[in-house]
Amino acid sequence: MSHVLVIEDNLSNARLVAKLLNHAGHEVTLAEDGEMGLTAISDIQPDLILVDLGLPDMDGQTVVALLRQESSLNGVPIIAFTAWPQATAYHMAQAYGCDGIITKPIDTRTFPQLIADYLQNAKAAQ
Repeated sequence: MSHVLVIEDNLSNARLVAKLLNHAGHEVTLAEDGEMGLTAISDIQPDLILVDLGLPDMDGQTVVALLRQESSLNGVPIIAFTAWPQATAYHMAQAYGCDGIITKPIDTRTFPQLIADYLQNAKAAQ
């Protein structure tokens, strides 16, 4: 079982993601802003982190930069999770140092497999 940290301020989105990932066999920790997400990593060792790039307390670039400074997260995929248009999201995710993007609204049929693919790729890279 993998542990996924979801940093998402929209409660409806966070609950949907948690439901889908729990159903797929993952453990999920939800954080509603960047500060809560950064605090959560001291309590858990996530296998993957989904980061909304539009959080209320800090921008996505700052959150990702702070996550990247944590040596315990080396090799942990950080995935941008955003409602930005796909082309914009792709460029911003690259600039921020994310390992990929998932755009909202999510496709509930394919979302669990996207997460599984990111986790598999991270394991293969180790």
